[in-house]
Amino acid sequence: MPDALSARRLSRRGLLAAGGAATLAALLAGCGTDDSAKPAGGDKSGGPWSFTDDRTKKVEAAARPARVVAFTGVAAALVDFGLDKQLVGVFGETKRADGTKDPQAGDLNVEAVEILGNVWGVFSLEKYAALRPELLVTHMYDPDALWYVPDESKDKILPLAPSVAITTARVPMTKPIERYAALAQSLGADLSAKKVTDAKARFDAAADAVRQAVKANPGIRVMACSGSPDLFYVSNPKVSTDLMYFAELGVDIVVPTKLEAGDYFEALSWENAGKFPADLILLDNRSTALQPKDLAAKPTWTQLPAVRANQVTPWDAVPRFSYAGAAPLLENLATAIRNAKKVG
Repeated sequence: MPDALSARRLSRRGLLAAGGAATLAALLAGCGTDDSAKPAGGDKSGGPWSFTDDRTKKVEAAARPARVVAFTGVAAALVDFGLDKQLVGVFGETKRADGTKDPQAGDLNVEAVEILGNVWGVFSLEKYAALRPELLVTHMYDPDALWYVPDESKDKILPLAPSVAITTARVPMTKPIERYAALAQSLGADLSAKKVTDAKARFDAAADAVRQAVKANPGIRVMACSGSPDLFYVSNPKVSTDLMYFAELGVDIVVPTKLEAGDYFEALSWENAGKFPADLILLDNRSTALQPKDLAAKPTWTQLPAVRANQVTPWDAVPRFSYAGAAPLLENLATAIRNAKKVG
């Protein structure tokens, strides 16, 4: 999901329009599938290419795009599905301050791509143009809002190459995974490759492990959250795609009641951090959110029963939408649920 600060920015920029959920449902209902999983014409060496994205926009080109620029997490997902040389540029958190790879980058070779911006709001138009891009790909949390493509400069960015947006909210996590797999296939990836099929088998086994953990340790209440200096954000499993999938697997996830910013979360003052009882906490592990060592100074955090019981596990709030990226998340969740005790 968008982090709290990003979501608030989206809201301020008018991207969370009234009736957005209904609009998104309509977009998904009209999303084409017949031509979106393969190159038009089926010629692996070239020829016309098309893909229908989740704006129901049919993106077409005279040949399969060979120079792809993507949000870092998208690029990493495409790598998981078998793309490589086609990825020439990324934007979004890619390298940490110490130069190491951001977890969002997965198995992407960050030294082999141009980084157009490493933080929210930064996207070098000059570097992008110099890459001679043939396709831009990113998440779409809200209708027509392209994740990490700055609203202030999108009118200059988008004319330079066709764009594809994949819905990553209000649908279970399996949906964007399937859509990115279809896109990767259309760009030349072999989804029957052992790397991909092994990852799918691991994902399926991990999903079953979550189901079995819930059955073996019933009644464990889980809260997904993110901390900032001033506010404590409780995420909504009816919007966040990974949490929605966890709930489908049987996980009992806290549903916040006073929602804002596109219904992604409830923002609580730290004084009210204990509003929702929980036995297990999934804590946003991104660099944009406070981590346990930072939260130790918050008395209401340290008083939460799950924190006192050391039942806090890292949460990838913007998951990598591939089987390889998502399987470890499910495995970690299954382990955390199996080991948790009721404390909330």
